[in-house]
Amino acid sequence: MKKRFLVLMLAAMTISSFAFTGCGDSDDNTFVTTTAGGNNDQTTSPKGYVFERNGVTIGMDMEAAPIIEALGEPASYFEAASCAFEGLDKMYGYGSFEIDTYELNGKDYISTIIFNDDMVSTKEGVSLFDKKEDMISAYGDNYSNEQGMYVYTNDNMKLKFVINGDDEISSIMYTSTIIDAQ
Repeated sequence: MKKRFLVLMLAAMTISSFAFTGCGDSDDNTFVTTTAGGNNDQTTSPKGYVFERNGVTIGMDMEAAPIIEALGEPASYFEAASCAFEGLDKMYGYGSFEIDTYELNGKDYISTIIFNDDMVSTKEGVSLFDKKEDMISAYGDNYSNEQGMYVYTNDNMKLKFVINGDDEISSIMYTSTIIDAQ
């Protein structure tokens, strides 16, 4: 129960930091160029590390509508006005994982995937509560340390792991680098 609580707290803190990232009066939309190389074509095929669930491949900055439709009705849903982008940030809960989106030019795109329990794993087979050595075995040691997280960067996304004092993975999250640009 303590592990589950820790994972939920880390996820809540991450969501809170995402929700408030970029709040202000900036009209700078350079993130479009940063993530899409000048267009939004990358949203139809995944880049970087991807998450797969029930035959659905989910990558950062992919258009959300076809993914949400393919996954089916979420167990929970929340939306709020975005302070980082125009429009709404939406959070779809599927029990073992959550998908967060951002709105751009009237469409929703995947911004974050958060693991809630060890019933899901990365495409490379790493789950919550695996050991740090399992992460390194799957992804190598070419990670950076950002605010206490082990971060693997690939194309326009980051795969983030939090390791607790017992060398266990206590949080796994895929994030778009669009969040960093805000």
